[in-house]
Amino acid sequence: MAEIFIYTDGAASGNPGPGGYGVVLLSGQHRKELSQGFVLTTNNRMELLGVIVGLEALKNQGSNVTVYSDSRYVVDAIEKAWVFAWKKKGFKKKKNPDLWQRFLDVYAKHNVKFIWVKGHADNIENQRCDELAVASSRWKNLLTDTGYEESLKDKSALFDDEE
Repeated sequence: MAEIFIYTDGAASGNPGPGGYGVVLLSGQHRKELSQGFVLTTNNRMELLGVIVGLEALKNQGSNVTVYSDSRYVVDAIEKAWVFAWKKKGFKKKKNPDLWQRFLDVYAKHNVKFIWVKGHADNIENQRCDELAVASSRWKNLLTDTGYEESLKDKSALFDDEE
């Protein structure tokens, strides 16, 4: 099975604000670009969603994948195994549990390693992902990041048992 390389980036203007992700998938002669924009989200959510969408785009389980990301939030959470401890604790008091669970579901299907790259530092594919992420955040018909919007509702309650 051929090695697959996934480059990702996320962006949010205002953080929170309009945002988007960009993904470039490479394997041999194959290349695919993905992007999507959202009305209201955060940079970290878009960084993580880019990785998720890239992995979800793979057709064959058990693929050997190298993910390149300029997000310390994403790379460190995985490479330092923080996300696995967060899961054991039910993601209690952690941001983006909806996306982290979705990530873990797709991550388990492949052999994935992560490499952190410095953002905006002459990595052509990372720069392309940044262009895709920023451009998608400026689209006219942006989607709703329901996970983020739900997290805002949860914070409006004053007491734990309030809805």
